[in-house]
Amino acid sequence: MSDTTQDDRRQGPGVSLVLGSGGARGLAHIGIIQWLIEHGYRIESIAGASMGALVGGIHAAGELDTYRDWICALRRSDVLRFLDLAFRPGGLIKGERIIGTLREMVGEHDIESLPISYTAVATDIDRQREVWISEGPLFDAIRASIAVPTVFTPHEYLGLTLLDGGLLNPVPIAPTFRDFTDMTIAVNLNAEPSPLAAPRKPVLPTSEARREDDLRSRILQFLDGLMDGGNAEQEDEQLGMLELVTRSFETMQNAISAAKLAAYAPDVVINVPRDVCGAHEFHRARELIALGRELAEEAMSAQRASIERVTRRPRRA
Repeated sequence: MSDTTQDDRRQGPGVSLVLGSGGARGLAHIGIIQWLIEHGYRIESIAGASMGALVGGIHAAGELDTYRDWICALRRSDVLRFLDLAFRPGGLIKGERIIGTLREMVGEHDIESLPISYTAVATDIDRQREVWISEGPLFDAIRASIAVPTVFTPHEYLGLTLLDGGLLNPVPIAPTFRDFTDMTIAVNLNAEPSPLAAPRKPVLPTSEARREDDLRSRILQFLDGLMDGGNAEQEDEQLGMLELVTRSFETMQNAISAAKLAAYAPDVVINVPRDVCGAHEFHRARELIALGRELAEEAMSAQRASIERVTRRPRRA
């Protein structure tokens, strides 16, 4: 078991942690978890959608440090090797290669045996409802929750056809209502763009990447560019079908996230601006983990300051 999970047992406020969906931005979840544990918070429950389900599940299994070291070592060209093309209308990528790698890294786990309560949120596309997976094999739950429409093929599980949990609930706060913890912290990966962020430059393939399979390289270039919606040259071009579907998915997630946070109001919201990276820029792990730590410090300091202001307020006679 990793040092991270052992440290998590220190005394401190018990936390229900909600980890939202948002592609590579979800690597910020790692830094947020690290910061919370280092500052004495006990993560007793995790609910996650998509990338939040993946990072949260790996932490609940006690292997977040191992995953962090692995993802930080990935180069852009390494990501190509995990694109096991499906050549099926349900999605571009089967996802078996990345799930197999993670299963080998983390090991097989049943959710009900994890030391931390865990729920992955997926979408039952036939019945048009969200599904909370809180028992059974961990990686079936993760694979279902990360099945981004048109990118990953749907996951057939328990007789259901399951897609990305972010379709209906990109910030899954509701599963934590059954928890008996001191506070609920939600991480929103679809926050408003940062006004201080510099415009991102298009990611060009390296010579090493160009030597990889040409089709995989072109797909990765396309995925890298999905978040570059402000590029003037792109605005003059007609959107391809896949790009239009993906941008529509993100637009929908932004609106749903805002509605969920307004309706359920967790104790703390850690907002990750949606323009900090491209949806599939997983090679920027170190930068995104550091950002997560920074945003956790900012949000939790603001929360402590707010509590102090309330407790110091003079009582009326």
